[in-house]
Amino acid sequence: MSQVEVAPTVPPAQTTGRYGLSGLLRSEWTKLLTVRSTTWSLGLVLVLGVGLGALATAETRAHWADMSFVERLTFDATRQSLVGVFFAQLVIGVLGVLVMSAEYGTGTIRASLAAAPRRPLLLAAKSLVFAAVSLVVSEVVAFVAYFLGQALLSAPAPHTTLSSPGALRAVVGSGVYLCLLGLIGLGLATIIRHTAGAIGAFVGILLVLPLIIAPLPHSISDRIERYLPANIGTSVVSAHAGGLSLSPWAGIAVLCAYAAAALVIGGIVLVRSDA
Repeated sequence: MSQVEVAPTVPPAQTTGRYGLSGLLRSEWTKLLTVRSTTWSLGLVLVLGVGLGALATAETRAHWADMSFVERLTFDATRQSLVGVFFAQLVIGVLGVLVMSAEYGTGTIRASLAAAPRRPLLLAAKSLVFAAVSLVVSEVVAFVAYFLGQALLSAPAPHTTLSSPGALRAVVGSGVYLCLLGLIGLGLATIIRHTAGAIGAFVGILLVLPLIIAPLPHSISDRIERYLPANIGTSVVSAHAGGLSLSPWAGIAVLCAYAAAALVIGGIVLVRSDA
């Protein structure tokens, strides 16, 4: 009796996983720079960071003679030229949210995860690309705003140079501050996976939380406020930090911890949940 040979069952093709971080970086670079929201957001960061700083310094110069003695004594020329950072921080945070949440909104996250099943690596690549782009743009904004602002602060208003105490640190720190806020926004979007919810959470942490803490007794509020991103930002952009604030680099370290925590929690949610 003849026997019929049965061909062995061939398992379906599976992802070999032979992709690396460099390939994901190129992919995320392409995605980030080909989306219109990136161009508009970074352009708005430039306009707000430089334009509002120039406006503030020009206004100060025009009304210097009318300022009180106390206002002149406590005037910080470096911080005045970097005041636009406090408006640009909202835009960079929203951009960080959109880098991740836009993929969930359009459904393209499924294609991304199908092409790169190692989700933590995908998030790492997305974070690195966004951090590099936002840091470069933020530093350019900070330096341009500083030089333009100091040029507008002509005598009798005081002005500084990068060699002045705290000036270079404030300018460099401003760019780092904006970059870290963007990474916090990206982490929140990875956790929440919804654009409106993540933006609401970011704005709440940045602007609403200080208002909630302010009415508390000073013994409590002073200890909490120094660790809030908004208070850290004020310390970073100032040539001379206040006594109740963290030192600028200590504040940057705290923001690094916030960004790392948001991204780590986001990575856990990304691995454990469906796209």
